[in-house]
Formats: sequence, structure tokens, C-alpha cells
Amino acid sequence: MKFYYVYILSNKTRSVLYIGMTNDLERKIFEHKTRHGSTFCTKYKVTDLLYYEGYPSVVDAISREKQLKNWHRDWKWNLIKSNNKHLNDLSKNWFTREEYENIKEYKHMSKLDEYYTES
Repeated sequence: MKFYYVYILSNKTRSVLYIGMTNDLERKIFEHKTRHGSTFCTKYKVTDLLYYEGYPSVVDAISREKQLKNWHRDWKWNLIKSNNKHLNDLSKNWFTREEYENIKEYKHMSKLDEYYTES
């Protein structure tokens, strides 16, 4: 059975919140952590997973994402703290050092590829 996830990310200082939806939570969080996620997350260094919910229906997940995006900031923080009192990064140990190093090599190669195709 396929699941869809609504998630909330923050930066290290916990001053910014980002709400997203995906059908592959681990892949999406890895993209955010390696600066391949949204432009907003890259700009504000939003990489820490603070909260997520799973849904069997994409319609339900999209509906919940829209609902959370319309909530007041305090309501979002209360939701996060109800499940993650210390505001820990829930994905802290999801990826190995080698996985991060591999993505750095990829970023370097993709920039070289862009450089050579533009000439």
C-alpha cells in the first residue's frame, strides 16, 4: 500500500517552518538536506524534520497540507511539540555519511556538465 506524507521542516534555529507533501518521505528529506529540495528550503537552510503524518490517500494528504499551511504559526508549533517536545530532527540518523558525500560528488559533476553543455 502506498502512503503519502505531510511533513514540517525547520532550520537549525527553529525560526522558519516549511510544510510539504510527498509520496516518498525519506527521498524528499534527503533532497532537502542536500539542498535539492525547494528553493525556499535552500534559501533559508530548512533541513530538519520536526513532524510528519502518513495518509493512504493522496487527496487526504493534500487536504491536510493545505489545512496546516493555513494554520496560525502558534498552532503549528503546538502540533509539532505535541509529538516532538524537544524539537529534535526526526531524520537525524536516516542517512549515512557516505550518502551525503556521494551527493556532493553529484552536485560537482552536474555543475561541470552544465558548464560544458553551455559552451
